[in-house]
This record gives sequence, structure tokens and C-alpha cells, in this order.
Amino acid sequence: MEAELAALAASGATTLVGLMVTESWTQARARLAGFLRRRRAEEGESEADLQAASERLAAAREAGDDITAAHVQSDWERRLFAVLQAEPGAADELRRLLTELAPGSQRTVISGGVNHGPSFQGSQIHGGVTFHVQPSPPPGPAAVRPDQVPPLTVPFANRRAELALLDRQLGGEAARVGLGVLEGIPGVGKTALARRWAEQARERFPDGQIYVDFAALRGEPGGSGGDVSEAVAMCLRSIGVTDEYIPRSLAERTALYRSRSVGLRVLVVLDDVSEPAQVRALVPKGPGSVVLATGLGRLGELAAVDGASVLSLEPLDAEGGLALLADRCGEERVRAERPAAERLVELCGGLPVALHVAAARLVTGRRPGLASLVAELEDETTRMAGLAVGRGHSVSAVLDPSYRLLPPDAARLYRLLGWLPLETFDAGVAAVAAGLDTASVAALLDVLVDASLVETTDDDRYRMHGLVRLHARGRAVAEEPRAEEAALVRRVLMHFLALTALADRALREDRKRVADLSAFLRDVADPFAGDDGVDPLEWLDAEHVAVLTVLRSAVRHGFHVPAWQLSEAFTVLFLYRRRLGVWRESLELGVAAAEAAVAAAATAAELAQATAAEARLRSLLSRPLLDLGEDDRARTELETAVARADATDDLVLRASVREFLGRYLDRADPSRAIAVYRSSLDLNLRAGEARGAALAAYFLGCAQDAAGDHTEALATLQGAYRDLMAVADRRMAARVTAAIGVAHDHLGDTQSAVRALEEAVQDLRAEGATHYEAQALVRLADIAGRAGDRSGTVREWLTRALEIHEAGGSPLAEPLRQRLDAWGDDQQEDDQQEDDQ
Repeated sequence: MEAELAALAASGATTLVGLMVTESWTQARARLAGFLRRRRAEEGESEADLQAASERLAAAREAGDDITAAHVQSDWERRLFAVLQAEPGAADELRRLLTELAPGSQRTVISGGVNHGPSFQGSQIHGGVTFHVQPSPPPGPAAVRPDQVPPLTVPFANRRAELALLDRQLGGEAARVGLGVLEGIPGVGKTALARRWAEQARERFPDGQIYVDFAALRGEPGGSGGDVSEAVAMCLRSIGVTDEYIPRSLAERTALYRSRSVGLRVLVVLDDVSEPAQVRALVPKGPGSVVLATGLGRLGELAAVDGASVLSLEPLDAEGGLALLADRCGEERVRAERPAAERLVELCGGLPVALHVAAARLVTGRRPGLASLVAELEDETTRMAGLAVGRGHSVSAVLDPSYRLLPPDAARLYRLLGWLPLETFDAGVAAVAAGLDTASVAALLDVLVDASLVETTDDDRYRMHGLVRLHARGRAVAEEPRAEEAALVRRVLMHFLALTALADRALREDRKRVADLSAFLRDVADPFAGDDGVDPLEWLDAEHVAVLTVLRSAVRHGFHVPAWQLSEAFTVLFLYRRRLGVWRESLELGVAAAEAAVAAAATAAELAQATAAEARLRSLLSRPLLDLGEDDRARTELETAVARADATDDLVLRASVREFLGRYLDRADPSRAIAVYRSSLDLNLRAGEARGAALAAYFLGCAQDAAGDHTEALATLQGAYRDLMAVADRRMAARVTAAIGVAHDHLGDTQSAVRALEEAVQDLRAEGATHYEAQALVRLADIAGRAGDRSGTVREWLTRALEIHEAGGSPLAEPLRQRLDAWGDDQQEDDQQEDDQ
């Protein structure tokens, strides 16, 4: 519902600004004012506001000021949305009014491939999908050499003593793993020093460098904690372990990480750590490896308990600060005005972040000289004490003058970026946040980069230093309208909702969904379509932290309906990439949003949809909970999901939640699982849902086989196979074929079992389902082993299974290798016996 209201508000704002420069504006203004007056405004206020906006728009267009014109539209989009939120029943009247005032005008454009309101001045398309994906490593752990530590993006001309100390502390015994910690106040240069040392020490680590940014894992600027389990998974992927073989628990992941890293000599850089546990879980086992972590403090325990070398980084001294200024501004300028340069270092508290901002003023010519800049900052320190960091100095004393020198449009973007709930962002997202086109925002970002208020990253993105972001946020609170933060969050939310929904549909068109977003997406260009489209799975994987962060922000701001819609669409990622911590949190947020939507529902239709959404999301939540070993909580979620689903008339939903319940019962109560799967099958058949019925039959057949009803299971599975082939789901049909082979084996029909499993192997290989292919191959080898078959075919099965597990970094690879070795020894013994005879 909120998504539709947002689209309508955007469409209304476009129609409104389009009418402002036509001859029919006087009549349109009166009718629009009447609409607003009946909803929220005092007598005469709305018409006066409309006229003022018209005059502002006319002046902007006459001056060629597209940015101000866009601000007019953005402001009215926000105001119309507030009206519709307060009284959703006004939507129909607004639609009729817009149609009468400007027939055929309500079309939408995209921002980053996303529905971001209607067209403005000739259907201008703005935004863009920009993301960085690490190239996939080649098969086999021996070929993997990660090189992930980002390069420095700012000059680094000092800290020689600290670099030498790191060399001494971390370059000792080759038989042990070095552990170092850089701590210090924000802005002191911990990350830059870690990257510089990694750059210089590259040759010491022949097996590569791994990088984990806990700020990025947290997603939200200034957040605390971080998903340690996902961090370990990132490290496992870096050394060649694929998602299929990454264990579900943190303890298992850590154990596998140690086993897989025992023969590697790697550097692991952990940025923005906040807890000792984040470091301990990521220490590799390879002798000569090093872990270098940066943090804000509270990491002294690593020295006391784990033997870490802790280097407390102090602000730059006079010489270090002068070296930085000389590198940025030129040695001659610093030498010519050395007393002023020394005072500038002092005023900046020796903080590199502040010195870079000050130097940018000099480099860009915004100040004639060092002495003039120092005089200005001397005055600021007596009036501004915000963001005081270390030695009592104020970062605001440096940032405020730079901010005031920004052009108005760049200053506004700076303020809004302080509210953007993302650690890193591209120009398209910044454009959405500001309600502008990407080309204009890219130019404004260049202004902010030149002023050192925004920095670029190595993957064509941008980020703000934490202290700069706090300053920007403070200026936004002081200067922006009170409602602008929520409006910005809503714009970014709708951006990611549309992109995620399109990616979801591109990956699994046949997936059950409660949200009907067809109207929302109707006029949105799909960036994932066509041969040259963006890969939807890679986009979702690259942006998963951003999507989760936006989801958190949406729930905090009370955008309940689009929040649960985003959660539902987002879950498609985890059917392919099992990021369990992110999956669980995204669904927990979705459930909370759906519950809130139930409570806020104003109509029977809204109540029904929100209830269905809660049921669907609770059932989905059971999947990561079961994988994480939280079985009791999974049962509670599933029982609630069944109750919510049964309160609706959606037969497919009721069938779906029972299928999820059956998967839990497969572990807890197998006999009851059979009854639940039968119920799911019956509901799907009543709803005419052929694929859903076939899947329920597959799970039912597996449950029957596990319970010992092998004959009945075989019949059920054969029916499921026919139905899946009828809907062209060859991947699932291949899995059913493997299950049929297992049932034949249980019935003692070895010939039929081998035939079915061999067919399943071929089909699974053709579908790229190598994980299931390996399972079928091992099952074939088991059957052959019981029959005493020691042919070369058996060795081929085991060898192929071993290749699959090794390529994915599976912990099952070693047992398979031992089995093959034992098989070879036995074969040699058999051959020797034959020779002796």
C-alpha cells in the first residue's frame, strides 16, 4: 500500500510541476488547493504555497537551474505523500484529479533501474546500477590467491616510525601467526596505516591478502557489532570454499577456516573492529600468517589474552603533519609559510582527516594562503566546539568553513548524505537520496571529493569518514525540514525495493509471493533483462549489506508495508547464497514490519495482505533458524505461520507454510511430517498449483521413504517426477530421480537404484547442481561397495565426487580422498592376489 502511495505522490508532483508553467495553471492551482485544503491545510495556505512554488520554478527554469527545479518537485512529492499517508482514502480522488488536469501524464521513470516517481522535463532517466563484484576464483584451492586489501586513495607521506614498528612486531617467528592491533581515536589514520603496511609487506604473504571491513558488515554508519559468522564465511570464500560447503554454525565455520588455512601464509586485515571476538574467529592457522586489526579501543584484551601487539596511534606530530601538508599542497608553500603551517597542524589536532579537508581548501584555491586559512580557523575554534576529538580540538572548526564555502546545491547534497543510511554508495544511490538526476549528483560529488568531504573507493563508489558524516548529519538536522530525513529514507527504500523485486523475479519467476508489485514495477526499465543485463544474483550478493541496512532504516521510520515487501523479495538471494545471519535478520525485520502493518491496517484488504505477509515471512524465517540449529524457535515461528495463514483464504500460502512445517518435522517428528506434507499436497491440488503440488509430493515421498514405507514412497516420488517434468522444472526433477534411486536401493532393487542414480547424476550435472550430483555419486559408490564391485567405474564416481568437493572447499573432501586411497590400496592387494594365483 505504501509503495503505491509513494508512486502516486511522485506522479502527482510531476503533474503538478508540469502544470505550473502552462496557461491552465490558475484553474489547476485552485483545484489542487481545494484538494489539499480538505485534507490538511488552513484556508488559503495551500494555494499560496502552490503559487510560491510556481514562481520559484519559473525563475529556476529561466535561469537554467535544473537542480532548483528538481527541488520543487521533490518538495511537493514529500508533501503529497504526507497527505496520502494521513488519509489513504484521498488516493482515488487524487488520481481522478490528476487525470482530469493532465490526461495521460502519469508515467514513471527509473532511478538505478528503479521506480522513483514520474518523469520530469522530457522523461529524464536518472540513477544507475553500479556495483563491484569480486571475480570468482578458479576451481581448486591451490589456484586461489586473494588480493583484497583496498589501495590507498589519499597521499601517505609519513608514519615511518609506526611502519617500522609494525615490521618488527609482526615480522618475527615464521612458525607462529602474528597478531597486531592498531587503535586510536577516529580520524587518526588507522585504516590508512594498515593499508600502507599491507602494500609494503605484499611479498611476505605468497598466498594473498584477505580484507574484512566490519563497518561494511554492520552496514549502518556508526553502528556497533558485526556479523562474525558472515566475516568467517567471507574468509572461507576467499580461500576457495563455496557456499554449499560453508557450515551453518560459527564454531563449525571457524574450525573449517583453520583447517583450510593451515598450509597458507596470508595477511588478514580486519578494519573497524569493535570486539575481540571478531578478531579471534578470523585468525588463520598457517605459520607466518598475520592478522592486523584496526579499532577504536576495547581491544586491549587481545594483548593480555592472545599476545597481540597493540600500537596506539597518536595524532600526527608537527613534522608528520607538515609532511602531509607538503605532500598535498607542495613543499614550497609549506616552507614559505612554515609558522602558519605549523599552526594549521595544531589547529587540526594532528588528525589526518582534518588536515586533508584543510589542505583541500588550499589546493582548490578557496583560500589565498596558509596564514589566511589559519586566521579563519582561529576564530572558528572560539565559537564551534562540536565533534571535539582528542587534545580538545574541534573537527567542526575545520569542517564548518569548508562546508560554508560549498555551492548551495553541493551543500544540500552534503547534508543529505549525512542521513543516508549506507556506509558506501554510488552516484545513482546518492541521486535517489537527493531526488536529483545522476549526472547532476555526480558533478556535485566531484565538488565534495575535491573538498575532501567525500572520498572515492576503489570500486567506483563513495564514502564519508565517520567524523565528516556526523558533521553533515548535524548540518542536516539544523538546516533541513524536519520531514526530509524520512522522505530521503523512503526514496532510497523504494529504489532498493524495485531493484530487489526485479532481481527476485529474474531469478525465480515461479516463486510464491504475497506482495503484488506488478503495478509498482509496470513502467520501470528492468536492468536485469536482456543479454546485456546485469546478473541479478551477483547484484543481490554485492548489495546484500546495503539492502539489509535500508531494511533496518525502513522499519525504524515506520514504512511497514514496503519494508516487508523488501524482506520478501530479498530472500531469493539466500536460496542461492546461504548468508544465514543476514537472512535471519532480514526476515526478522520483515516479520516485525508485517506485524506492524497488521496493527495499522485500515481496511479488510490491508489486514488480509499484512496477515498473509506475516505468515509467509515467519515460514521463511524457519529456514535460516533450522540451519543455525535454533529448532525450538523455528517450531514457534512455523506454528504461528500456520495460524496466520489459516486466517486467510490463500490456499497456496496455507500449503506453503505446511511444507515448511514438514521440513522441521522431518527432524523432530517424522511420522507427523507425512501428514503435514499430505495436507500441503491437498491444498496445492485444490488451488490448482501444479508445481507446488509436485514439490509437496517430493517431500512427502522422501518422508515416506525415511519412515520405511519404501513402496509407497516410490509411487509418490514417481508421480512428483512426472509433474515436475510437466512444468519443465528439470533441476528439481533430477533431485527426485536421485530420491527414486535411494528408494529402489531401500527396496533391494540394486539394478533400478543404480540406473536411477546414474540418470540423476547426468541430469544434475547438466543443470549445474554439482552439490547434489556429488551426493548421488557417493550413493552409487556405496551401493557398489556393498555389492563388492571394485570396477574402474566406481573409482570414476568417487574421483568425480572428490573433484566437486575439492573445488568447493568442502570439509567432505578429505574423507573422500582417504576413501579413494584405501580403495586403491585394496585394489592393489586384489591385483597382487590374482598374480599370486
